[in-house]
Amino acid sequence: MDDCLFCKIVNGAIPAERVYEDERAIAIRDVNPKAPAHVLVLPRTHEATLSEYAAQHDNGDIGHLLRVAAELGKRYGEERGFRVAVNEGGDGGQTVYHVHLHVLAGRPFTWPPG
Repeated sequence: MDDCLFCKIVNGAIPAERVYEDERAIAIRDVNPKAPAHVLVLPRTHEATLSEYAAQHDNGDIGHLLRVAAELGKRYGEERGFRVAVNEGGDGGQTVYHVHLHVLAGRPFTWPPG
């Protein structure tokens, strides 16, 4: 999508600090981190929400995004743990409409989130 911020990052039109990259996904540092380690896992294809992504892709693609998130969570969370979150829609806290997983680590988290 021409006007999607994350599509522009995936395509290299906008620079971002990439911490992971493969043929299906990239991961970048969040520019407004909510934890000492806060990275976003982005599929290379554009679907606005998790629901759209799930409808268009098979379980292998969804599983791949989760595996990348887990790998990065272990890298940044070490033995202490990490959180993976996906926001969908306005009430869900989504601000960029290109599905992405937040991986947060480096501090304790509470439940429920604020």
